[in-house]
Amino acid sequence: MQAMNTHLLLSPPTTVIDRRPNDLFPTKLSSQSSCVNRKGRRSCSVGHEGANGAHNINPTCSIKPEADEDRRNKMDRRNVLIGLGGAGLGLGLDTNLLASGAPIPPPDFSTCGKTTDEVTGLDCCPPTSEVKTPTRFKPVAPPKSSVRTRLAAQNAVKDPDYIKKYRRATELMKGLDVDDPHNFWNQAKVHCSYCDGAFNQNLAGYKCLEIQVHNSWLFFPFHRWYLFFYERILGSLIDDPTFALPFWNWDSPDGMYLPELFELDNGASPLYDHYRNTKHRQKDFLLDLNYSGTDVHQDPKTLIDNNLKTMNRQMNTKDRCVFFGQPYRAGDCPNPGGGNIELIPHNTVHNWTGDPKWLAEDMGKFYSSARDPIFFAHHSNVDRMWHLWLEKIGGKNLEQDDWLNAEFYFYNEKKELVSVNVQDSIDIGILGYAYEDVDIPWLTTKPTARKPANKAKPDGLGLQDQSSAAKGGFSLDSKISIAVPRPKQGVEKAEREEILILRDIKFPSDQGLKFDVYVNDDADTPSQPSQSEFAGSFVHVPHKHVMTFKTNLYLGITRLLKDVGADKAASVVVTLVPRYRNGPVTIGAISIEQSSCD
Repeated sequence: MQAMNTHLLLSPPTTVIDRRPNDLFPTKLSSQSSCVNRKGRRSCSVGHEGANGAHNINPTCSIKPEADEDRRNKMDRRNVLIGLGGAGLGLGLDTNLLASGAPIPPPDFSTCGKTTDEVTGLDCCPPTSEVKTPTRFKPVAPPKSSVRTRLAAQNAVKDPDYIKKYRRATELMKGLDVDDPHNFWNQAKVHCSYCDGAFNQNLAGYKCLEIQVHNSWLFFPFHRWYLFFYERILGSLIDDPTFALPFWNWDSPDGMYLPELFELDNGASPLYDHYRNTKHRQKDFLLDLNYSGTDVHQDPKTLIDNNLKTMNRQMNTKDRCVFFGQPYRAGDCPNPGGGNIELIPHNTVHNWTGDPKWLAEDMGKFYSSARDPIFFAHHSNVDRMWHLWLEKIGGKNLEQDDWLNAEFYFYNEKKELVSVNVQDSIDIGILGYAYEDVDIPWLTTKPTARKPANKAKPDGLGLQDQSSAAKGGFSLDSKISIAVPRPKQGVEKAEREEILILRDIKFPSDQGLKFDVYVNDDADTPSQPSQSEFAGSFVHVPHKHVMTFKTNLYLGITRLLKDVGADKAASVVVTLVPRYRNGPVTIGAISIEQSSCD
């Protein structure tokens, strides 16, 4: 502890807050030759070479659709991935089997590369370890007296002792040596490396496929483990194993503001971050969970109603893939599709918090978001949504082995490199923490149907030519309405969610994007988020590396169809409304299907 205090003496608190290592800022890179898939199923194009080795940063990833039944029937090869980065794959094993029958491999820290664009690079690599085989961490439920209780931020700020502990722990973390894996900036790099292209899957034949923990079923478990170790590191720095992070209670009116806890003392607090939206940090400025890049002036009652009904819509699905995100296995292209909560409110709160005057940093860019201490309070509430979905909505965790056995590497509170898997993350009781019991008003605040008389008409894309338009794709340059046929009703209809799917959404990864989706809505004045015709949104938080981003959007619409009186209709009109974009956006196909998620 004395060594840590020595570092703090070199810099007063206000300096510690802003003192960022030089490798957080851009450097020049050199080009690298193309990376081409050997099996003919995927391809990655031009890359660059970072300081720590070759790393592809501009993949255009394509994969042939594979029927769910085919994927299930392929050999389960998850046990082949042994050691760092899937060591043992150099034995000439059939990568086609690996591609569809094994979990995403954990990263190899020694091959970490800079997350880059064509000119600049950002070193997101965590400190390397001499340990080649990380220790397997297996959580054990603590006694009740040692359970860490995460408080709502609006309540935590009322406790002077808690504020003192949280500030002290963060101050100590920011003052650690730059090579210490517990150092605050190195902890921020963990998110950057896993989320902005610093790691590749390192599979034979697929060396340029990045590991990406957003926009898939890895989103919830990765961030749960990330917060778990970050929280324990903070506790170890102040010798308090019961210390717990707060949660930003943005799903309740009491928490729909930038938490005061992170704004105390005019920037002198280690919990303060200079790179937040100046307008939004004003006291009593209401958070918009459907934020579209600009502040829409609504009376507080209307905005709160929109927020609560948005939460009700986003949480009320029993379909596991709609909630968690789409399957993502070894050899798969990244970003198959995020779940409801990842898109809204996770992405919108990130964008709402970042500073538009400074490239939307910190929270508004994935590479920089964890540099803001508020990131961990935000993700604490995201994690709470997983818990509430199981406890209050009746959702169930995924059961596929390729989800349960997916692994991540972290440094624990003892600075040991450890491996963890998804299966060990699904019970917060075993992980030793709980959430403060607060009101959940969105549980009973359901969207209401508008049922407009002046319904939108298809924009020259009637049912007879909708399928051909979908095959060729279309550009989303302005509002567009498309007639989409519904699947024929089968015996499993009552058990399967009806899903509106937008496939092959392509746009520049380093640019922000949001568009809203409506079903059978008014032709001229789209519904509010509080109304049933509003199906949801696609929201993107920009990445650092430049590439053509390709993903999919899955929206559960079974309840919507019933609410708007379209549950018997053979087709519906889907309207897409761009809210902001900074580059070309194309959509490859649009359809309505019954869920095939197990």
